[in-house]
Amino acid sequence: QIVTNAIETSRPVIDSMRHALHIVEPRKPVHLRGDPTRLTQVVANLLNNAAKYQSEEGRIEVRMERDGDHVVIEVHDDGIGIQEDMRTRIFELFTQGDRAPERAQGGLGIGLSLVKQMVELHDGTVTAISEGPGRGSQFVVRLPCLPDSTMPEPTSTPAATPAADAPRRILVVDDSVDAAESMAMLLRLRGHEVQVAHNGYDALELAAASKPSVVLLDIGLPGMDGYEVCRRFRANGLADVRIIAMTGYGMEQDRQRAKDAGFDVHTVKPVAFSELLKLLADPAP
Repeated sequence: QIVTNAIETSRPVIDSMRHALHIVEPRKPVHLRGDPTRLTQVVANLLNNAAKYQSEEGRIEVRMERDGDHVVIEVHDDGIGIQEDMRTRIFELFTQGDRAPERAQGGLGIGLSLVKQMVELHDGTVTAISEGPGRGSQFVVRLPCLPDSTMPEPTSTPAATPAADAPRRILVVDDSVDAAESMAMLLRLRGHEVQVAHNGYDALELAAASKPSVVLLDIGLPGMDGYEVCRRFRANGLADVRIIAMTGYGMEQDRQRAKDAGFDVHTVKPVAFSELLKLLADPAP
């Protein structure tokens, strides 16, 4: 049922690319305990990626099978593949492989980092397999399942919920819609109040209205870069806000420039979510 719901969610993008979809179901029903909405998001995201990162009229295969005390869900595609050095990093925040312009629509959906987070909250694992560029990809999700004799108990609350953090009011600023929305969803799952902006002007407007306690600010923004946005934050009365720079540049001169602009912390993408949580838990400006 989870896979069926995910296919329904992803069907528009699959059909728009005229892909053939092949489904292999388990020989008998498999039950697991989890949040069906979140697990549907996981599979739908993998299907969306499979559809977007291959040429039209490609092939997608979804396989489900029981493997001991786990259920295995595999999503295969014949698309652009994954470079060897990206296979372990592809689930990190802000990580993207090379993309052809015609495949850039919609980006990475809810984000592979969020997929990993959701799966791990269900005590599962997700891995990426590829023989290299142009040779397709395979994503494998393994989730613990219930014994055949055990049926899931009805419940109105999700079985997998993350531990709560001290709630913060956070503004995420990134011109990558995928990166920003994935980050926001992860932070909301941790109990934070999150707003998102994709350029400096919107960020300034949102910050003036909501008075965030933390700003996660990309530096490479269009129009007004993150350095200027940070300077304006400080000039506009946000002296006490904790502003964390997120950038692909990690040289000493980059760190100094961020400090001069008013950033409290300088981080280099990709940022491990565990490290980001430590920064959010630190009350020091």
